[in-house]
Amino acid sequence: MGCEHLEGIQAKHVARCPARGRRDVRAPSCRRGDGLRTWRLKAAVHYTVGCLCEEVASDREIRFSKQTIAAISELTFRQCENFAKDLEMFARHAKRSTINTEDVKLLARRSNSLLKYITEKSEELAQFNSEQRAKKKKKLEEENQKPVEPAEAAAAKKDNSSL
Repeated sequence: MGCEHLEGIQAKHVARCPARGRRDVRAPSCRRGDGLRTWRLKAAVHYTVGCLCEEVASDREIRFSKQTIAAISELTFRQCENFAKDLEMFARHAKRSTINTEDVKLLARRSNSLLKYITEKSEELAQFNSEQRAKKKKKLEEENQKPVEPAEAAAAKKDNSSL
């Protein structure tokens, strides 16, 4: 799997999942009623947090217990759920059904460095999109200014005269 903390996960995390009634490898906190997608997402968050903890542990020469990794994973997942709900509420408050970058900036307002990063990336993306639109517009104008071939011109002239 890649990360040492997940070696032997099948032996340690195999249990009866009450939500599905069968034996399965599960994230540390699979609760009854969680859907399969939620379960997989929690497992992916747990895996990623474990890999990040290993990276930090090797850089700083410290160790993370499995319980610590599980706790960080659970907190991360819950915080992401809260972020999603907040973003949805921001868009709804603005009478929109789509979350946009302004909602994300509002969510990140308490972290100056994160807000700065999001703002920079948003501006880069806006600039890239405007450049792409300009290229597309220029290409369309060039295609429209090309001389019409004689056969097409004659057909167009015939169509106009019959009206």
